[in-house]
Amino acid sequence: MRPMRLAKREIRETEELRQILQDCDTVRIGMTDEEGMFIVPVNFGYELSEEDGARRLRLYIHSAREGRKAEAFAKNPEVALEMDCGHEVITGDYTCSYSFAYRSIMGTGTVQEVTDTEEKIHGLTLLMAHTEPEAAVRFLPEMLDRVGVYRIDVREFTGKQREKRNKNLS
Repeated sequence: MRPMRLAKREIRETEELRQILQDCDTVRIGMTDEEGMFIVPVNFGYELSEEDGARRLRLYIHSAREGRKAEAFAKNPEVALEMDCGHEVITGDYTCSYSFAYRSIMGTGTVQEVTDTEEKIHGLTLLMAHTEPEAAVRFLPEMLDRVGVYRIDVREFTGKQREKRNKNLS
């Protein structure tokens, strides 16, 4: 990926990235089909690991197995993704000194439909653990046959933050 213009805002620590993943409830997926570019917001489950200094991020989403999104995934599995949280207005003394605090992850990857039943259950379990950790998770065979589960293998991603400064600090 291209180096971040404001490197001081880049998040490099795995645990900080994990916290963003945990705090965000939606990932926006950008893709292209014959009608053009489009974005869909979806909830997600995730796996973030680090091995030999390399990070690996996988996202799991569920969806209908037909429709524009599913067709786009099948025809062109390259996607872009974005998620953000920690939103807060940063006030200033004049209009252009206002800004916005946030934490975000952006990246690119490849999406594929999960067809293996065990991996479907794994992906849906991660999604439920992230979305509604207290929910009782039970998968009915007929539901597993109907639902589309997709895995996004994130190839490159970066974390970024803009922190709100505390005016009371000396």
